[in-house]
Amino acid sequence: MNIREYKSSDCKELAELFYNTVHTINAKDYTKEQLDVWATGQVDLEKWNLSFLEHYSIVAVDDDIIIGFGDIDKTGYLDRLFIHKDYQKKGVATAICDKLERTAQKLIIVHASVTAKSFFEKRGYKVIKEQQVERQGIVLNNFVMEKRL
Repeated sequence: MNIREYKSSDCKELAELFYNTVHTINAKDYTKEQLDVWATGQVDLEKWNLSFLEHYSIVAVDDDIIIGFGDIDKTGYLDRLFIHKDYQKKGVATAICDKLERTAQKLIIVHASVTAKSFFEKRGYKVIKEQQVERQGIVLNNFVMEKRL
């Protein structure tokens, strides 16, 4: 596994990985209706690319396949962390998160899914609050979590 910085040419593959991961891995914690509004399959690639370029964004690659990605902004908000459905529980998220966390100053905030909550807790993140996010009239639960450095 190699971790490198994001390139604009990665964006479409990241959008596909995001969709596939949400619809398989997160399916144990969310309904089909919730998954469909969370990952619609209609990502605005231009907006995503701009967001990745504005943040510190990295991808994990194995045999020329992107197996995971993550990004964090200058304020310490860890925006996205998604791992390919076939590479779960193999240290990919840990490696990406380690690298992202090293860029933060004092505090990292993440809005963790029900599925990701235990991963972040094992890394020392604390739940600040549970929240309901509404998308297209459908409510999804997640957790605002923080880690002080």
